[in-house]
Amino acid sequence: MRKVFAVILGLVAGLAFASIGQAADLPDLGGKNIVVVTENAYPPLQFIDPKTGNQIGWEYDAMNEIAKRLNFKVEYQNISWDAMIQAVSDGQYNLGMTGITIKDERKEKVDFSDAYMRSEMFMLVRGDENRFSDGKSFGAFKDGLVGAQAGTTPFYVAVYNVLDGNEQNPRIKLFETFGASVQALKTGDVDLVLTDGTAGKGYVAASGGGLKLIGEAMGTEDFGYIFPKGSDLVAPINAAIAAMKADGTIAKLNKKWFLDYKLGG
Repeated sequence: MRKVFAVILGLVAGLAFASIGQAADLPDLGGKNIVVVTENAYPPLQFIDPKTGNQIGWEYDAMNEIAKRLNFKVEYQNISWDAMIQAVSDGQYNLGMTGITIKDERKEKVDFSDAYMRSEMFMLVRGDENRFSDGKSFGAFKDGLVGAQAGTTPFYVAVYNVLDGNEQNPRIKLFETFGASVQALKTGDVDLVLTDGTAGKGYVAASGGGLKLIGEAMGTEDFGYIFPKGSDLVAPINAAIAAMKADGTIAKLNKKWFLDYKLGG
């Protein structure tokens, strides 16, 4: 897994395209209030600290840093994933974050920031799983059930890369949150959850051997923040992302949350 996240660190570092001089020249939003909505179900990006009850994670650190650089105040609110894109599209919130994959069909409803992270899709299973070892063998394991959230990248990967392309396939069990699907995996209600390495590492680290990642990476995905269409926040946020890539801040956040932080430790 450290190899996977080393790849992520290298990809992110390689995306830096602004000079330090440019990074310092950022818009000033004059202390305005920005309402940011998230799910708090996607460690280590954003989740509830089991020890303190506080909202923490990579995305919180990154957004707080962006707010500092652009001079705005952040008000955090929570919503389920299945309601988030529509709620942001309707203008209920200024910005949404929960490891949202940048997709053309989603761009019909919301505007995306530039990518702040790239990750890879993996198969998350119980630690003692030995009935299948990759997508092909899971597809052939007719009794196997996969947990997913409707409309997410893992859902579509399960449907089209692992199963038969039928979005109504009874082997897919739907859950409201990613965390609920992982809990179902732990209790044996499903046999597989598809996740990017970002969330997968967090759950594996917290499981004490109860969970593991198997198989090869199933492609890559880029994460971005979402905004109502036509939002004037997109350009300033993009400028801040570029600055944080250029000066090493994003690389430091990656190290903190993906390599050093021990979920539940």
